[in-house]
Amino acid sequence: MANQSMDAPPGLNALAQAYGISTQYVDQSGQEHLVDPKTVLAALVAMGVGAPDLDAPDLAHLISQALQESQIAEWRLTLPRSKIIWSGEDNSTWVHVPHGTAARAWIITESGLRIDLEQREHNVPARSVDGQLIGEALFAIPADLPLGWHELHGGSGQRIEHVVLAVAPARLQDRIIGRRQWGLMAQLYATRSRDSWGLGDFLDLGTVSELGASWGAGFVLVNPLHAGSPCPPIENSPYLPVSRRFVNPIYLRVEDIAEFDRLSDEARRDIIASATGLRQRNHSAEYMDRQDTWEVKMNALRQVFDAGRSAERSGEFSEYCREQGQGLVDFATWCALALALVDSPQDWVRYQDRRSAAVADFRDDHTDDVEFWQWLQWQCDTQLVRAQTQALSAGMAIGVMHDLAVGVHPSGADAWALADVLAPGVSVGAPPDMYNQLGQDWSQPPWNPQALAAAGYLPFRDMLRSILRYAGGVRIDHVLGLFRLWWIPHGEPAWKGTYVRMDYQSMLAVLCLEAHRAGAVVIGEDLGTVEPWVRDVLAARGILGTTILWFERGWEGIRHPSTWREQSLTSVTVHDLPPTAGYLRDEHVRIRDWLGLLTGDADQEYRQADDARRDWATELIACGWMDPDTDPDSEAGKDAMAIAVHRAIAASPSRLLAVGLPDLVGDRRAQNQPGTNQEYPNWRVPMTNAHGAAIVLEDLGTLGEPGVSILAAMNQESPG
Repeated sequence: MANQSMDAPPGLNALAQAYGISTQYVDQSGQEHLVDPKTVLAALVAMGVGAPDLDAPDLAHLISQALQESQIAEWRLTLPRSKIIWSGEDNSTWVHVPHGTAARAWIITESGLRIDLEQREHNVPARSVDGQLIGEALFAIPADLPLGWHELHGGSGQRIEHVVLAVAPARLQDRIIGRRQWGLMAQLYATRSRDSWGLGDFLDLGTVSELGASWGAGFVLVNPLHAGSPCPPIENSPYLPVSRRFVNPIYLRVEDIAEFDRLSDEARRDIIASATGLRQRNHSAEYMDRQDTWEVKMNALRQVFDAGRSAERSGEFSEYCREQGQGLVDFATWCALALALVDSPQDWVRYQDRRSAAVADFRDDHTDDVEFWQWLQWQCDTQLVRAQTQALSAGMAIGVMHDLAVGVHPSGADAWALADVLAPGVSVGAPPDMYNQLGQDWSQPPWNPQALAAAGYLPFRDMLRSILRYAGGVRIDHVLGLFRLWWIPHGEPAWKGTYVRMDYQSMLAVLCLEAHRAGAVVIGEDLGTVEPWVRDVLAARGILGTTILWFERGWEGIRHPSTWREQSLTSVTVHDLPPTAGYLRDEHVRIRDWLGLLTGDADQEYRQADDARRDWATELIACGWMDPDTDPDSEAGKDAMAIAVHRAIAASPSRLLAVGLPDLVGDRRAQNQPGTNQEYPNWRVPMTNAHGAAIVLEDLGTLGEPGVSILAAMNQESPG
């Protein structure tokens, strides 16, 4: 289906290439596909290129004009849009000045030091630009510049401009990890304690970190904690947030806020009583209800906010707001607007531009509401920093590892505040593959590569910097998105998209610089259709990849764990698959069959799952990780395999190992079924044991099987 395409007009392929837009691609099976020219033109328009319509008269001439414009666009600039470089590598920058005038360039470091740059010989013919002859000078950038965010200045005479210059470490240091670590993977909302308000929260995160440390774990990897919409219905998916920079207040523990103690005794009792029904649900295996938790918790948080702050706390809050700057103001304004306009969404048209007088007037008229949403973010920051401190104090080497989603909701806070650097009219997704034959549309607006560069990559930096304030590590979901993204024009099926290239060197450099400064490890989720050179680039920069046991199977059969990557985070399963006990009982097939998502015969899918399980059983027995008499088709055999596959990942050379917290208690239900929205209760499944009974953190104090044996496998001294 995706191979159907009309012939491209003359010059369109060259124009697309100039802007990093693919006109053909190779799918997961190695088959080459041509991209529909309409898709290419839609991507050009989304990038801000004045691309013609396919039905336009004199189409070839219009494309030729656009191509010429692309070739001269940089000559209109005095300096590159931004300069993001690696430390220790030879580099230079061009400076465009009127032909015949003396060019000069210098750097102002973030510490205020001025460094004048030496001009290099550079014989490039002058270009006529808008009736003026422009020359190009070249200046050397010292290889020993300090790491950080600097300013590059350049020009001639009185015409001087400046742009962002960032210098990143050539490689993240392995000392961040130290010796090999293993850690827990947890969906925080499903990891509840007796006192949670129906969902796991930041206090629970600190508790599970301390518990994990007592078991020998070096980190806890949690689902994305990004901010969701404040308006009903509350979005369940942590991978479709309204903002990736800011945090979801639904995870706050109300009683853990300092201002809670400023309330009267009666008010505190009333708030605690209001959560009684939510706390009772912690012991239920029924699906979680974010809406109820949100409503009760927001009422309580507003009461705490209205209680006021001490002078000292007011100063701390003001300092936090100053550090977060305009980004926090924009986010809080959007939240207040979203609630104010919940019953009149048509009025949003007045507030589309965050810099408009209408938005400023709204903010002035609703200062208390805007401050409330700023205050909530301060509380989130406070509790997350405390959770990371708990983890490190308990002995974890890395602590809390956060998950960065691919993108944001198309109508959310980031899409509103960052409209200048996001591409309109298209959404991010994935091309067809063996799991999703029609492709996937995630509905999220992508970065506009050129606009992001012109912004000095500061929106990307600010997002990373906020997350890394309280993290020992970060997992980048779909890390391929730093290299290229699958753009789908609005109104088109997911398969009718195309890849658009990012400046991956700049994206990686910003990531490495911020991770280095935070002392954080970086994991790239590099599963699926990822070219080998991408993994090589990530490894060269000290970014670990991702290995999932169930996917380590090729045409020749199972790949022995000893051959798996060293620079990787390795686990048995992942959040898009059922827990190990469920996977071994074909839950991944049953769900898709039940929902009608299988494209082939269900019996054949079950046979293939059975064959795969038996193949793994043979491998596990041959390697001595499971008793030779184990029957992989029996209930006892599947329980034994759940332990043995963890022994297998422990035998790999991978630097990091991860165990799903549900695997320690024999949980079987999947958290998420890709390709579904309401058909499956995605992201609403609480943690349960093998018998389907709800589990709270207090129940984990004394683990039984399979947990005890899995922990023993993780704590062995070395692979083997």
